[in-house]
Amino acid sequence: MVTARNKAIEIIRTQGGIIRTREALGQGIHRRTLYGLREEGALIPTGRGLYLLAAMKSYPAELDLVQVAKLAPRGVICLISALSFHGLTTEIPHEIWLAVERKARRPKVAYPPVRAIFYPDPCFGEGIETHRIMKQEVRIYNAPKTVIDCFRWRNTVGLNVALEAARSYLKQRGASPARLMEYAQLCKVQKLVTPYLEALVS
Repeated sequence: MVTARNKAIEIIRTQGGIIRTREALGQGIHRRTLYGLREEGALIPTGRGLYLLAAMKSYPAELDLVQVAKLAPRGVICLISALSFHGLTTEIPHEIWLAVERKARRPKVAYPPVRAIFYPDPCFGEGIETHRIMKQEVRIYNAPKTVIDCFRWRNTVGLNVALEAARSYLKQRGASPARLMEYAQLCKVQKLVTPYLEALVS
């Protein structure tokens, strides 16, 4: 006989081991069952209304990205966090860098720590990729867009980080200086970026 407890665990497992309260209720898990799993330690609360399945053998290194994506689905992973995801930096992000629309509210995420960067249009909506991690959709800026964003926000991340990212990107297979310049024009940093790119590709 399949108990409500075991059924709930299986539902959460098919979700990649992570679920929000409203998702659990929407899939037929009773609130009492959900809280019972939490009390017995089968579910680990990691944020407001967000739970991880304790029985999972391992979680990917991108777990923090998934948690933020669940709690702030309209945001986009950007700057240092996106560079790290794409392997374009030696920096270790100690917080999740998240782009939000300039007119949007600051996302309410207690954990993991989030650094919200308010992006103007059309810079916010371009270059977004959707990656599947733990069976969840995580929005992350693509590599060339992230490089250009680092030049735009160089006073925040450091010009040395932007230059390292550009250098690393141009060494990748399929790298496109033309795409970098397209994003530079979009984000209004074309004049700033051009001499650096000319020096790197010469």
